[in-house]
This record gives sequence, structure tokens and C-alpha cells, in this order.
Amino acid sequence: MGDPREPPEGTPEGGSGNEDEFRSVVFDESFVRAARIQELSAQERLGGGHPRATRARIGFGALGSLPRQAVALLLLVVLAFAAAVYFGVSSPHRAGGAASGNQLTSTMVALSPAAAVAPVADPGDPFAGLPADFADGAGGLGLPAAAGTVHFTRPETARALDSVKQYLVASSLAPSTLVEGETGRARALVTPGEQAQYDDSLNAPRDDQRHAATGWLVRFDPGKVALATERVKVTGQARVVEADSGTLEITADHTFVYAVRPAGTAQAPATLFSVRRELRFEFEHGDIGAGRVRLVDAVVHAGPTACGADAAGYLQPLPAGSEGTAPAAVSPADHARPAWQLCGVLGAPTG
Repeated sequence: MGDPREPPEGTPEGGSGNEDEFRSVVFDESFVRAARIQELSAQERLGGGHPRATRARIGFGALGSLPRQAVALLLLVVLAFAAAVYFGVSSPHRAGGAASGNQLTSTMVALSPAAAVAPVADPGDPFAGLPADFADGAGGLGLPAAAGTVHFTRPETARALDSVKQYLVASSLAPSTLVEGETGRARALVTPGEQAQYDDSLNAPRDDQRHAATGWLVRFDPGKVALATERVKVTGQARVVEADSGTLEITADHTFVYAVRPAGTAQAPATLFSVRRELRFEFEHGDIGAGRVRLVDAVVHAGPTACGADAAGYLQPLPAGSEGTAPAAVSPADHARPAWQLCGVLGAPTG
């Protein structure tokens, strides 16, 4: 039997009879047919019928190269984040902006009368005995003329002072706030970062230095107290300083005197009730532009009232003829009550 590596016709003539060193690179007919080059038609060269080569884009298509579990996990994370953002923004239960920056700290000092509360001497002019520097309403606020500071312009200072004036009027002088339970006018002037604290103070007032409604407003329980006149006498002043390069600070220190009587008793004698409010406001440039105030500290002296009276929700004037209680001695070692709960003896207004 012949060598199977030789062709049936035998070794070609002229061959050496030895193994052809190029035999391994001789292709059979089937390989040659498979390797024929097919020339593209003109239409095919223009792209018809064949997809053009394109550069792979990085995007959601790249997810196809990830395991299905990884893709599912990524989608769940994205959906959870989107839901959190949606409900955080659109929830109807949000009570204003998120707390940011300084929040209000308030201290109330009750002023008890040294003797029985006296009615006003002249019902027709209940403020007749006050010193001359007490003026009617906003005329007694005594706000300074605006002046620029190192980092705040004169117009910015003027606008901040105007916002303070509006807040003092809304929170200390407006009859709707004083005895009608209205709270929205002052709230509209508070920066959004404090509105949640403001709302909590009005909805659930408590004496914890953070949530006393009377830290924000001068207000009387309309079921117990009425105004004998809507006139309010005021004296005081304000000062403006830079707390730092980005914060303007305005401290307003005023005394307000109200003529009040028990509610539902038009014939009851009127008495005078005095409230000193020292309020410290802070303004950033954005607050000034928006016409908002950030009230960060409030110290309130109010009387005649009883020592220990709950004044977190409403101020509690004593009616004519009532006697106060002498302030208790305070021991520095007595930790049974909060250090900020104070009581003093009411003195006569001085000019």
C-alpha cells in the first residue's frame, strides 16, 4: 500500500522523491473555497444592509455587562433614594424649613407686685403716669439710623432694621397677636430654619428655654384677658454690630406697657402690665434679602404676675386688687428647679 501522504497519481515529475518541505502549507480545495474574498457592492460600501462600526458609549447600556443581581441592587438603591427625596420634599406634614443655624433660647422672669395691684388712676388716660420717654406704638421703638459696616452695606443694614421693626410690631403691638390668638403675621417674618421651632412653641408651649410661645410673642389668653385700649406705650432702643464677617447682629431692648382688664368684664378696672423684651437677632446676607429675621435669644421680664405662674403659653397679668407673692430665696445649691426660672419684685417704670 502506498504512502497515504502521497497523491494518487504518485510523486510529480521533477520531484525529488523526498518529503516536500512545503507540503504543510498546501491548502486543499475546500479551504480555498471558504477563503474566497467577496467584494462588497457599492450599496454595501455605503452602509446599506451592514451596521456601521460605532464607538461603544458609556451609559445605561453598560449595565448589560454587569451581573443581573448587581443591576437589580443598583436599581433598588436609585429608587429608594428617589422616594426619600420625593417624600422629604412633598410631605404635607412638614412644618417649615429644616432647622438650621442658631435656634431661639428664651428666659422668662416673672415680676411680682410688692403690694396689691392698683387700678389705673384715670380710665380715660390709663398711661397718664408713665415717664415722658414712653411713646405710642412703633414711635417708641427708637431704632437707630442705618449705617454700613465692614461686610454689610448701608442698604442691607437698613433692611435688617426694617425687618426687626416689622417683627416687633407684629409680635408686641398688633392687637390680633396680643389678645386674638393670631400667630401667622410674626411667623411670616421668621426665617424658614426656625419656623418648625416656632410652630412647636405655639402648638405645645413649655418652659424649657426652647419652646415658650411668650419667647416669640407677647400674648394674653383671650378667654382671661382683654385690652382696655389698643394703644401700647413703648420705650427702648436697638444696637447693630457685626457678629462676624457673615453675620449682622441686632439687639432690641424695649419695654411695652399694656392697659388690660379681665375678659368679659367691661366695667372691671384696668391695670397696667409691663413687658421688657430684650431680643437678639442674627442676619446673614440671604436673610436680609428675603426680609426674614432669625431670633436667637429672648429675655422677657413681665409683671405684675405671680411667681411660679405658667407663662410659657400666655402671659398672666394679675387683676386689680390681687396680691403677689414674695420671690423665694434662691440657693445656688438647689438643683430641684431649673436655673432659668426666676422671679423678681415689680418696680415702678422709670424714665
